[in-house]
Amino acid sequence: MTTSKGTMMVKADGKASEQESAGTVNQRTLKTSINCSGVALHSGSKVSMTLFPADADTGIVFKRTDIAGHGAEIPARWDHVVDTRMCTTLGNKDGVTIGTVEHLMAALSGCGIDNARIELNGPEVPIMDGSAQPFVFLVDCAGVVEQDAPRRVIRILKPVSLDDGSARLTPGTHLSLDFEIDFDNDMVSKQSLSIGVVNGSFAKELARARTFGFLHEVEALRNAGLAKGGSLDNAIVVSGDSVLNEGGLRYDDEFVRHKVLDAIGDLYLSGAPIIGNFQGVCSGHAANNALLHALFADPDAWEYDVLHGDEVLSAIDGGIFPELAEIA
Repeated sequence: MTTSKGTMMVKADGKASEQESAGTVNQRTLKTSINCSGVALHSGSKVSMTLFPADADTGIVFKRTDIAGHGAEIPARWDHVVDTRMCTTLGNKDGVTIGTVEHLMAALSGCGIDNARIELNGPEVPIMDGSAQPFVFLVDCAGVVEQDAPRRVIRILKPVSLDDGSARLTPGTHLSLDFEIDFDNDMVSKQSLSIGVVNGSFAKELARARTFGFLHEVEALRNAGLAKGGSLDNAIVVSGDSVLNEGGLRYDDEFVRHKVLDAIGDLYLSGAPIIGNFQGVCSGHAANNALLHALFADPDAWEYDVLHGDEVLSAIDGGIFPELAEIA
């Protein structure tokens, strides 16, 4: 069977496995809606969230169901980021906000979901276990369908960087990230990771990495109205030179892997997959968003494009293939 992505084989479970040739990659959305609920990390409230399929070229759009009217909708875009303290928070002109979007955005990016509508009944995405894995699981359970429109990407044409050197984008053939962290703590210390986000690598190498914090900072965070829902069930807690969580770390370098996960989620607020290399040195949500502002302020630094030739072979799909019956 031939699709816009090339030759397609049928697996025993009835789903598609691509042997891709030169062509284009089409946009993808969810096959069906799916719901989850959990605690909000910073507010501590219980939140219910549903992911819905969306038409081609919709992008990712959030909606607060506890607020009436069209003003409850917020596009998941860099120019709608209103706060970057401890998480990435989106907002609109009506003052409606949705916080802690980065892990969900990372999962949607890593699973190759171009279009989705996300409804939730509170001001924050549930933290789940502190990683992106529960959201990858939701996408896998909902299924994926390919849409009759090419995937639009943002191709980096020249280097763009912040003045302090904390974040930088350069041209590349796919999304890749080079990240370095350096904490004044023996357990975390200095870690670095270089990884290409292609095919299903996000789900395999990054999705399970959890957010982390330090025990001595918990009281200050809660006094600031943050981390009220934080616990050992949804974050790595470091005390001195030890991890308090039963079972310890999921990866030896879980700390830097989570920072890379955060960066992927923040970068997906560009509105399309980025084709280029991201370099981060101890950067966080503020720097990631500032980098997108710098990128879009320079029209010569980027362009909209589609994937070409061998780029199709490494297109991000999360290892989740569309069902043949649903491919337009």
